[in-house]
Amino acid sequence: MSLAKQELIESINSLLPQTQCQRCGYQACLPYAQAIALENEAINRCPPGGARGIEKLAQVTGQPIVTLNEDCGTEGPVRLASIDAQRCIGCALCLDACPVDAITGAFKFMHAVIEDDCTGCELCLPSCPVDCIEMLSPAQPIEWTSDKADQARQHFERRRHRLLKQSQDSNAKRRQQPIDKEGLLKAALARAQARQQSDATPKPRQ
Repeated sequence: MSLAKQELIESINSLLPQTQCQRCGYQACLPYAQAIALENEAINRCPPGGARGIEKLAQVTGQPIVTLNEDCGTEGPVRLASIDAQRCIGCALCLDACPVDAITGAFKFMHAVIEDDCTGCELCLPSCPVDCIEMLSPAQPIEWTSDKADQARQHFERRRHRLLKQSQDSNAKRRQQPIDKEGLLKAALARAQARQQSDATPKPRQ
């Protein structure tokens, strides 16, 4: 990839709100930025960025200004996730779903949303098996500034690196543990012999 393309991707990504909400159809803001730069993807697929975001992307990419693609959602004020403590069962599924680690808690313990870190992405909603999460409008409307976007991006990248390291450590641990092929084969043969003996045993007449 040329340096010019890399710089274009970074420029586009810096203009996206970094909510990591996936409403654009991509797994995060960066893949969407890459698609715009490398595949000429439309610049109107980001509801959190809204009309103003489309204007900024048009200036960088040279694409014409168009209206927001409503198939991706609608533009609106920032809402924050809220967990009903009385209904939370501590399943921890929402912790895995949050792309910016804005939910705190542990398995079998009550979870809570860190409001300052929540991007309003709504990805936690479908993860909850008891529907104890809802999106609420804060008492004071939130202006999604570039500083908020930078903070969300940092949290997303930190989480991504942590999960990558955990995966690498897990793979390394599996490689360090030799597979007892002989033992597995013996166990499989023993199970097969047991089934054969069971099938050969005469069944009592009814």
